[in-house]
Amino acid sequence: MFAVLKREFRSYFQNVVGWLFVAVLMALFGLYFYVYNLRQGYPYLYYTLSAITIIFMIAVPILTMRSFAEDRKNKTDQLMLTAPVPVAKIVLGKYLAMLAVFTVDIAVFCVMPLILRAFGTIPMGESYIAILAFWLYGAASIAVGMFISALTESQVIAAVLTFVVLFISYMMQSLTGLISSDGNWLTKILNCLDLYAPFEKFQGGCLDITAILYYVTVIVLFNFFTVQAIQKRRWSISKKTFSLSVFSSSFIVVVFALAVVANLAVDALPTRITSVDCSYSKLYSITKDTKKNMKKLKSDVTIYVLAAEKSKDAQIDSMLERYKDLSGHIRVKYVNPKSKPYFYKDYTDNAPTSNSLIVVSDKRSKVIDYYDIYDYQSNMDYSTYSYNNELKGFDAEGQITSAIQYVTMDANQLPVVYQITGHDEATIGSAFSDVISKSNMTLSSVELLNEESVPKDAAAIIINAPQKDFNKNDAQKVIDYLQKGGKAIIVGMHSETEMPNFASILDTYGVSLTTGPIADNDAQHYYNMGGPLYLLPNVNSSSYTGSLSGGYVYLPISLGINYPQNSTTDDTESTEESKTTYTSLLDTSDDAVAKNNPNSMQDYGYEDGDDKGPFSVGLAVEDKVDDDHTTQLVVFASPYVFSDEASQMTTNNASLFSDVIGNMITDTQSAGSVIPEKEYTLSNLTVNALHAALLGLLVTIILPILLLAGGIVIFMVRRKK
Repeated sequence: MFAVLKREFRSYFQNVVGWLFVAVLMALFGLYFYVYNLRQGYPYLYYTLSAITIIFMIAVPILTMRSFAEDRKNKTDQLMLTAPVPVAKIVLGKYLAMLAVFTVDIAVFCVMPLILRAFGTIPMGESYIAILAFWLYGAASIAVGMFISALTESQVIAAVLTFVVLFISYMMQSLTGLISSDGNWLTKILNCLDLYAPFEKFQGGCLDITAILYYVTVIVLFNFFTVQAIQKRRWSISKKTFSLSVFSSSFIVVVFALAVVANLAVDALPTRITSVDCSYSKLYSITKDTKKNMKKLKSDVTIYVLAAEKSKDAQIDSMLERYKDLSGHIRVKYVNPKSKPYFYKDYTDNAPTSNSLIVVSDKRSKVIDYYDIYDYQSNMDYSTYSYNNELKGFDAEGQITSAIQYVTMDANQLPVVYQITGHDEATIGSAFSDVISKSNMTLSSVELLNEESVPKDAAAIIINAPQKDFNKNDAQKVIDYLQKGGKAIIVGMHSETEMPNFASILDTYGVSLTTGPIADNDAQHYYNMGGPLYLLPNVNSSSYTGSLSGGYVYLPISLGINYPQNSTTDDTESTEESKTTYTSLLDTSDDAVAKNNPNSMQDYGYEDGDDKGPFSVGLAVEDKVDDDHTTQLVVFASPYVFSDEASQMTTNNASLFSDVIGNMITDTQSAGSVIPEKEYTLSNLTVNALHAALLGLLVTIILPILLLAGGIVIFMVRRKK
């Protein structure tokens, strides 16, 4: 076998065929590598490899057409047919030689992620998973081409037939869609011939064992078929040959059946076993919170996917398979909108987009729109002065877990959070309202002027940076609500006018705000492009900041928060008489000052009339009312803490909000776990035009031309000999 491998591998590079194959594949890869990875700065190699898979229809026939057809035409196959060497070794040697030629390009591709690392963060796991998928796809295509070459003595016919077969395989999803949009037994059989579909399973860094087994099966089967095709010709027509034919046919059926059974058996295994998440952001991994919630699930839940199975979203489908593995109460059904266009009307008035989900239980239902799963951010392209939508996040787990919790909760477990209005309060950003929605809470507005008290069904209230003062009655309604064990998030802000009634709410618990905004003069504690007033405070560990394991919280133009403290420096202080506990969540550095005269300040340093730090800029107050009720008050003093501006700077503000609001909900009104959105894409690479042009020129033109020229020179030299 190794002798055949060496001879065949050497022969490919002693004429133009091997060099042409390597050069063409390299040139096409280089073109897309330049466009996607260098010019546009995408850090994902999958985009490039996915775009060039179509090259297999042209390159593979060039490589495989001569493998057996040439021997048969030149009658040199007689040596093979009469040699005392097993045919299987000859076939395997020829196949491995072609695979080695293909692997020359793969070796070059493996260097590219290392080069891209010089220009930014690269998802190395995803890159090499994509290269592995491309190699397996190519290896399977070569096996198919070699088998076709063994059936004919014409290289042209072998090349054309290989092209046709690979083209039909590539277009199989479209062809089966013409047969049946919903799918049937025939389309399922035909889809087994689709070599491209398993390649898509590796998208996003998912190492799919079922796809690997499929490609290995194709390689083994077509090598086996090639052996059998040659074995038929090794013997002359005789009774012995007839017996061998019967044996070979039976053997083919047995081997094929074993391959089918092996694939079906592996496909039946749980997704957690057959799929390994190698993505940079762990897009396909299920968090511990979701696993814990799914184990507690006792009600049956059906998730309807508004898409035909053949056009399903691979990443969403992979996530749904993981949910099915976690609980036997979860079922997933695909509904084709073309055959059932009004299916959604039983659950919602507005038609969801394709691949949206409808989560249904016997209590209620919830629609998850496709565009709530994928988070797009609109960015201005200044070269065209138009907006482009950039995919930033993947929130399948967060949305699905939230929906399952929502449809299985009892009615008394769905909390209502009231936002106090009527005083020109700031608007809560969409990222923060999404947190409330994912927590299965309802966010409602209430004007206390029209109410006798804070609504009795309030699980919590939010007072978000009012610009006008409360009247005494409204302030007292809030105080009465808190003193009965209420929960509140109160955000203050710098104002030129005094607001004594609003201040009285905080004063009830010994809390007050500084007169002026905080300027932190430690460069590590403010946003450089904003200045010392744009705070990046220290995050203290507590139950209100549990998910903030790293990063920063963005607090521009924040006041400081004063609260009762002893002479100790502990962040938590208790007063035995009032049973009140104070926990500072966010702190400035020691170099911070409160600029109490901001209109006349000369610089950000300490001046007469200022207060010296450090300051708390996020405070939690807990006051035990009785054995069953504890008041919870969380205070911030930046009007932008829960704004869209803050969420664009960092996701940690939304995480902080999620921790705070979740900590306030009692066991009887459990909002469930909020699974944060997973970052879908890394930041684009920064490749200057010169480096992009040089690398693109090297991979796309120079290297392929050198390879092709080298092959031509070697071929011409050998011909002269």
